[in-house]
Amino acid sequence: MDIQSLLKLAVEKNASDLHLVVGSPPTLRIDGELETLEMDVLTPDESKKMIYSILTQPETEKFEQDWELDFSIAVPDLSRFRVNIYRSKNFIEAAFRVVGLRIKPPEELGLPLVIAEFCRKLSGLILVTGPTGVGKTTTMNAMIDLINRERSCRIIIIEDPIEYIHEHKKSVIIQREVYQDTKSFAKALVHTLRQDPNVICVGEMRDLETIQTALTAAETGHLVLATLHTPDAVQTIDRIIDVFPSHAQEQIRIVLASCLQGIISQQLLTRIDGVGRVLATEVLIATPALRNVVREAKTEQIPTIIQTGADMGMQLMDTSLKDLYAKGVISYETALNRVKDIQHFKTLLMKSGKKQTR
Repeated sequence: MDIQSLLKLAVEKNASDLHLVVGSPPTLRIDGELETLEMDVLTPDESKKMIYSILTQPETEKFEQDWELDFSIAVPDLSRFRVNIYRSKNFIEAAFRVVGLRIKPPEELGLPLVIAEFCRKLSGLILVTGPTGVGKTTTMNAMIDLINRERSCRIIIIEDPIEYIHEHKKSVIIQREVYQDTKSFAKALVHTLRQDPNVICVGEMRDLETIQTALTAAETGHLVLATLHTPDAVQTIDRIIDVFPSHAQEQIRIVLASCLQGIISQQLLTRIDGVGRVLATEVLIATPALRNVVREAKTEQIPTIIQTGADMGMQLMDTSLKDLYAKGVISYETALNRVKDIQHFKTLLMKSGKKQTR
């Protein structure tokens, strides 16, 4: 049992993750479900040996000092992997996310067509949101690659860690890794503004300082792409506002209303045929009505704005779920477990002529 063989097996089985946990055999996550491999359970020594075999000396020293480590590795002719190493009950364990070598285009990922229009914006803020493991980074990198193929830009990406590697095409791309090339997202963002960027990509808006600097960059003529761990457009806007102290929130609403271009919220769902997972999306486009709602702190009106903006490419998550069920891609139970407004979802099904079945 060695780490290279396990990583190769993860790729061959089309797994999204490989987990090494002491006292359990290696485990893969395939189509959202955990699959324990038919192997012996990992001993503390085996787990540590496998994990340390992929670390450089500086990485080993950092892990032994901090007891946590995030980084990425590339296995030639196989894939790239994002790695998190941690301690549990004084054992050393790890989680590997399979990233892949190829950046898939938006249409191959099942992203809505409006994504291309977002990428062609010259300035403003575009957010990709959703819980962990739904492909936010994959979507953001697909958008970066689209810009890279279409426009002559200087694109600066700040990530923790770097996942996909971009080649220079029409654009020049600078990729910076937090804790390796810069001390923090916030510090990198501040200095990025002095590096002549056209497009700035932030792997994750984690804190007030990062969010504030990203808004400033978007407000001052840059296109900013970023991710947030929020489930939908309403909670995304509320989260950005709420991170600021109360006395600053009115001004931040004005700034956000002026620079926001759009929000894509994602979920990954198990396909009914059991082959892979499918993407469901909510799309918000910043219209004059939306900007007014943000300024006036009336975010509860956003779902109505999305519904009435369907002809522009906007859609609620419930609508995306309805469409996937109506096409026979996901089961009724899968859709029902993810919808926010069950009655509205059932109404959508009735209008589409699709039966409600269990």
